[in-house]
Amino acid sequence: MDPELLKDRNAFIQRALSRPVVERKPEKRKNKDRDDRPEKKKSKLPPPKPASDRVDYKSMQGSSQYKFSILAKIVKYLKKRHQAGDYHPLTIDEILDETNQLDIGARQKHWLSTEALLNNPKVEVTDGFKFAFKPKYNRVRDKVSLLKLLRTHDLKGLGGILLEDIEEALPRCDSVVKALGSKITFITRPIDKKKIIFYNDADCQFTVDDEFKKLWRSVTVEGVDDGKIDDYLEKQGIKSMQDIGLKTAPVQKRRKANRKKRNNNFKKHNEHLQDILQDYSEK
Repeated sequence: MDPELLKDRNAFIQRALSRPVVERKPEKRKNKDRDDRPEKKKSKLPPPKPASDRVDYKSMQGSSQYKFSILAKIVKYLKKRHQAGDYHPLTIDEILDETNQLDIGARQKHWLSTEALLNNPKVEVTDGFKFAFKPKYNRVRDKVSLLKLLRTHDLKGLGGILLEDIEEALPRCDSVVKALGSKITFITRPIDKKKIIFYNDADCQFTVDDEFKKLWRSVTVEGVDDGKIDDYLEKQGIKSMQDIGLKTAPVQKRRKANRKKRNNNFKKHNEHLQDILQDYSEK
């Protein structure tokens, strides 16, 4: 190569290196697209309210949970009064005063007096919008009325009465039941272990001969189901007790698929050879 050309080349390189060069990085495409688009106005949202750890249910006027908690407290208080021997009814203002619920709103108070307490099966309305507790056996007030109720059930063949229903209606139920002594008897129901009280009739206490017991035990009812026994007892004017055993749903058996339908849906092959093929199964 010509030495002069090499000399010019080296001089050009020296001049290029002596000049400072600032590199400019290419801008990203996203930033360019953002610049081209018109800026959207950001909607100003109100600042979030500070969350409080404590929820005030009394300030929630439309809360159904708050309304039914008031109703449950009232029914519980009326039951407690009844079991203590206070049978006189109270107005809605008296009930709210005695249950310390005078701070409820007018809407809840109107709902209680015109709808909730009127439709509650455990509340009785008397003397023009006065409310009292209504147990299942409202006439049971003492030992005499309880014994009369049990005797009536026994004569009509209705069986016994749940002890919890008597406790709900009778003040000081434990002492009254103990005072009756041998005039009543208890049976524990095997389903839920609840106690049932029966009238123990002294006239039915008699001895049975052994021969009669043998005849009674010799009668078999193996071929008769419970439904037929119930029908026979009802025709004789005797009501059989229900819900003694635990009811179980019958097990549903799976239906067997029809073989004919399977054969009809079977896909046949080589139908074009049915005139040529021969069957040698009989030979």
